[in-house]
Amino acid sequence: MRKAKKQSLNSRKRTKRVPWSASDLKDLRTHSKTKTPVVKISRAMKRTAGALRQKAQQLGIPLGHRR
Repeated sequence: MRKAKKQSLNSRKRTKRVPWSASDLKDLRTHSKTKTPVVKISRAMKRTAGALRQKAQQLGIPLGHRR
């Protein structure tokens, strides 16, 4: 069995948090109204699906599953 190499805390890649601008929020609301799939929104806005879902929940707008 191989032992996994431990990365030091300094060598790990840190994600940089990008603040939400007014235009980002407007785009998110527009995508919600047009029922765009989360994966497509994620690629267009360069944010993770989880980040989009969290922000949509904070804003109280529907996003995601629609069956």
